[in-house]
Amino acid sequence: LNLIIYKIFIMINSNKEIKMGRIIGIDLGTTNSCVAVMENNKARVIENSEGDRTTPSVIAYTQDGEILVGQPAKRQSITNPKNTLFAIKRLIGRRFNDKEIKRDQNIMPYNIVASENGDAWIDINNKKIAPPQISAEILKKMKKTAEDYLGEIINEAVITVPAYFNDSQGD
Repeated sequence: LNLIIYKIFIMINSNKEIKMGRIIGIDLGTTNSCVAVMENNKARVIENSEGDRTTPSVIAYTQDGEILVGQPAKRQSITNPKNTLFAIKRLIGRRFNDKEIKRDQNIMPYNIVASENGDAWIDINNKKIAPPQISAEILKKMKKTAEDYLGEIINEAVITVPAYFNDSQGD
């Protein structure tokens, strides 16, 4: 991640460093996520509002319509298991009839359903939601973490994608 962020933030031209605009690097992980920014030519992982450098990749939808991300979502997972989502990245770009999805249906507390086009989506309170839309909640939290730290609006980010992702998952 450091090398990727370094290449994005700093251009080397004739032994001269040219700084580009503020771009954050987000590691959207299956279990945890983090956000980094370049400071003094080094990637710095930013602490979230809970004081941690990583944020659990957990999203919860409460009965009153609130969306919780990270530790707050994880803390209420026992009382709201069907609406607390984790390991969502594994579902991105997957078809509902994939072998891996069938296995996940047997072990996940949340309801994995087929979308109209046959992709694997999640049913939350009788509403089908696509995995990228769910993962976007984590990305929003990472962006807010960076904006709070930097004191400025961020409009660009580099997001890591696992090497094993196929084309539809990476897009």
